[in-house]
Amino acid sequence: MKKQRLSVNGKIMFLTFFIIAFSFLVAGTFVMGSLLKENEENIGQNAMLVARTVAYLPEIKTNLQSEDVAEASQNINNIIEEIRYINKADYIVIMNMDRVKYSHPSKEQIGEISKSTDINAAFAENYYLSKAQGEEGTMIRAFVPIMNNHNKQIGVVVVGFSLPSFIQIVADYKNEIIITIGISILFSIWGAHTLGRHIKKQMFGLEPHEISKMYVERTETFNAMHEGIIAIDKDFNITIFNKKASELLGVAGDPAKNIGKNIFDVLPDTRLPEIVISGQPVYDQELYVNNHSIISNRIPIIVNGKKVGALAVFKDLTEFKQLAEELTGVKAFVQALRVQTHEYKNKLHTIAGLLHLGHTKQALQYLSQVKDEHDSVTKFLNERIYNENISGLLLSKISRGKELGITVTIDKESRFTKFPAKLDHHDFVVLFGNLIENAFDSLVAVDKKEKEITISIDDNDGILAILVSDNGIGMSEEVQSHIFESGFSTKAKENRGIGLFLVNEIVNKGNGTIEVISEQHKGTTFIITFEI
Repeated sequence: MKKQRLSVNGKIMFLTFFIIAFSFLVAGTFVMGSLLKENEENIGQNAMLVARTVAYLPEIKTNLQSEDVAEASQNINNIIEEIRYINKADYIVIMNMDRVKYSHPSKEQIGEISKSTDINAAFAENYYLSKAQGEEGTMIRAFVPIMNNHNKQIGVVVVGFSLPSFIQIVADYKNEIIITIGISILFSIWGAHTLGRHIKKQMFGLEPHEISKMYVERTETFNAMHEGIIAIDKDFNITIFNKKASELLGVAGDPAKNIGKNIFDVLPDTRLPEIVISGQPVYDQELYVNNHSIISNRIPIIVNGKKVGALAVFKDLTEFKQLAEELTGVKAFVQALRVQTHEYKNKLHTIAGLLHLGHTKQALQYLSQVKDEHDSVTKFLNERIYNENISGLLLSKISRGKELGITVTIDKESRFTKFPAKLDHHDFVVLFGNLIENAFDSLVAVDKKEKEITISIDDNDGILAILVSDNGIGMSEEVQSHIFESGFSTKAKENRGIGLFLVNEIVNKGNGTIEVISEQHKGTTFIITFEI
């Protein structure tokens, strides 16, 4: 018996070591990939910054407009070579509008005409980066037009940095990699040994057949109860799902098969994750699930002072269908954060470039302009929209629209001060989020110079009226007749066909009405009204 136990522990240790070592290998691969990508982005940003700096130098502009090309080339090349040496660039090339090179690391190239095709866009006042394979390896190149004092293009600057290869990066970090691998192996061995030694203790000294017996007894006990019971752990995975819960919520199949699944994949609207996050119990609360209300008690499960999950007890009969994880609106806020980060990063680059060139006055003016624009929108939303969650969502959609080239306009007379009965900010985050995203999808699919989304909110005289309108692709009458059906979508992508279905569910929950006005190739308008 003792030999058998040692054999089992040995297998556990070996398997654990393999898993941990493999995990470190996978993590290392992702880290290296991230390092390569970050390195490439940093080189590109540096190349663009150097190119912009050179393009704004008065000496370059003056010499580039000189009639004495030979003297101008010598002056420009002397300046550029010093800048190239300081910034460790592989090359910095200045060309006039005839593509004549005024500077180049190889003096034989000075005076030659560039025949490169990927530089064409730069002569049309475009700023951009490109990656190309050269004689010295992969190059990151920045193209920036040179403008004179009358804002007329007089040339182009091209800055190139070589991109280190994977082997070069590994060579640069070889000591760190060796140390990391060594530490990883040591920790893998230690982790495997520790897990194998303590696995019996983690099982409370019970034998496998004893654990199996306890599990069966617990399952049958919960199944014998006359109330629906669902429990999840801290990772939102189901740990208890009895037969009564399956009947109450209309979940088909053996309830035991739901054990271990994520709660969002089975019942998106249980609101149990909220209890795990907040740690606060909720008693006798009415929840609206799939056109029906249920009364539930939801309490956190706390062990040794730590939240380890949550338990829900359902008392009323309901019928429920599986929806999508997108109902919570979390993805919308993540996207908003990404858009805001991207937008402010670009603004910071502009300010940094102006300060680097010594244009402090212009930098302050630009900063003041950005602040005024942001404060204007923020002030309007704070004064007119009383819930910060909805204000934040609308602000994020305005920024998202800018990124997509779509103008998102909120009617200046809009006002939202009170929720309809049975609805809260969660519902309106989902409602606005899906309507606006649907409008984005409609506008992305068309080729128009002016792409616009108009939002209007009015809560006068006991009526809350919401309008979301776009000048996008529009819908046919056939499509309009199916848009509120679960799973219906005109786009061949996964996780589609749930947004407008959810909007309709929320409107029904709040006893509201929804009207759709749409014409193909002209746009779509959604008008929603509630009594408040």
